[in-house]
Amino acid sequence: MPRSTATLSRSKSKNSSSRASGNSRGAGNHRPSTASRSAAPSRAGRATAYRYCGIPVVKQREFPAGMNPHRTNLIIGNLQKWVNGTILHYYFFNRQTDGRTVFFTDGSSEWVTWVGSENEKAVVRKAFELWKNVGIGLEFKEVDSPDEAEIRIGFERGDGAWSYLGREVREAGQDDRTMNFGWDITRDIDTAIHEIGHSLGFPHEHQNPFSGIVWDEEAVYAALAEPPNSWSREKTFHNIIRKISSDDVQGSSWDPDSIMHYPFESGLIKAPTEYRNGLQPAGGLSARDKTWAKTFYPPLTKADYAELKVLQSQELNIAAGEQKNFYITPTASRYYDIRTFGESDTVMVLFQEENGELRYRTGDDDSGVDRNAAIRVKLFKGKKYVLRIRLYYAERTGETAVMMW
Repeated sequence: MPRSTATLSRSKSKNSSSRASGNSRGAGNHRPSTASRSAAPSRAGRATAYRYCGIPVVKQREFPAGMNPHRTNLIIGNLQKWVNGTILHYYFFNRQTDGRTVFFTDGSSEWVTWVGSENEKAVVRKAFELWKNVGIGLEFKEVDSPDEAEIRIGFERGDGAWSYLGREVREAGQDDRTMNFGWDITRDIDTAIHEIGHSLGFPHEHQNPFSGIVWDEEAVYAALAEPPNSWSREKTFHNIIRKISSDDVQGSSWDPDSIMHYPFESGLIKAPTEYRNGLQPAGGLSARDKTWAKTFYPPLTKADYAELKVLQSQELNIAAGEQKNFYITPTASRYYDIRTFGESDTVMVLFQEENGELRYRTGDDDSGVDRNAAIRVKLFKGKKYVLRIRLYYAERTGETAVMMW
C-alpha cells in the first residue's frame, strides 16, 4: 500500500521538476552545489538556474492577547530548538512500499518512491557528521525503523528539497517524511547540510530582517514561477520575500555566507548594491553558523549535570535559551512528580537510559500558559534517567526551580 497520495494542480509532464506536491509540506527546490545548477546566470524576468528549498508551512503558535511582548519574543526565539543533549534519530525510507501515488490533472497517476541510492545516503550521513564535528551537544544516530526516528528522510524525485523546522517534525505523521531530497545529491552535500540545519531549528538566513535586502519583487516572482522551481507567488513570498521575525534569527547581524542562505543571480536584489549582480554564499558551514550552533547546542560534559533528589529543590539560575541538566537515580520503583516553580516558561524533557543510550520518556512545555511544567511518571529503581530543562523566559532571574517528590 502506498503511504500517501497527492493530487496535482498541473498537467503531467516528462520533466520531473514540474511535479509538485498537493500537501502542506510546500515541496520546493533548494540551494544547489556547483553540480546542481546551470552555468549561465539568469536576467531579471527570466527563470533562475538555481533550485530552491521550500520550508513546509505549519500553523503558527498563537499567544494570549496582552501577553508581555518580551516574553512572547523569547518563546518564539527558542520554540523550535531541541533540548540540548537530545539524540536525534534519522531514518532513510528503504522499503518498496515507501512512497506515494501521485495523481495528475489529466487523470493519470504515477507511483513515486521515497527510496534513495546508497551514494545519496552516504552524502546525508556525511552532512550529519559535519554538523556534529562543529562540537555541538546534540547527537545523531541512524535507525532502521521510522517508528524510532524524529527525522525521516525520503528521496522523491521532483518533490524538491525541504525539511520541517526543528521540533516541527512532530507535525508529520510517523510514516511520513520530515525531510526530502528531490534530485541527485551525490555531488551536492551543501543541500544535505542545509536541510539538516532546518531540522536543528535554523531558518533561512536570506529572510533575516537585519539583512537589508531590498528585492526586485516582480523579478523574483517571475524567476521563481518558471522551472526548475515553478513556484506560486504565495510560495515565493513565504520562502524568499517574507522577512521572518527578528525573534527567529540568531543575533542582530546578517551572514550572507551562511549555509542557510540561498544564492541569487543578478537582477533580483536591488540593495545592498554590492549584490545587484548576484549573491553567492561561500559554501559549507560558515564561522557564524558554527558559533550559533554551539550557542544553542553547546558541548556537554559531566560537570553540566547535577543530581535531582526527592524533595530537594534545585534552582534554575540560567538565562533565556539556556539549559539545566539533572540525573535521577530512583531509590524506589513508584510514581514521581517533577515540577518547575516560579513565574517562568520552560520545556522539560525526561530521558531514560536504555542499552547505554538516552531515549525520550516524556516531557512538558508550559510556554505561554498560566501553569508550570509538570510530569507525573513511574520511575524504576536501578534505572538511570536524565532531566533536561530549557528556559524560555523568567519573570525574575534566579526565581525558578525544579523539585521531584
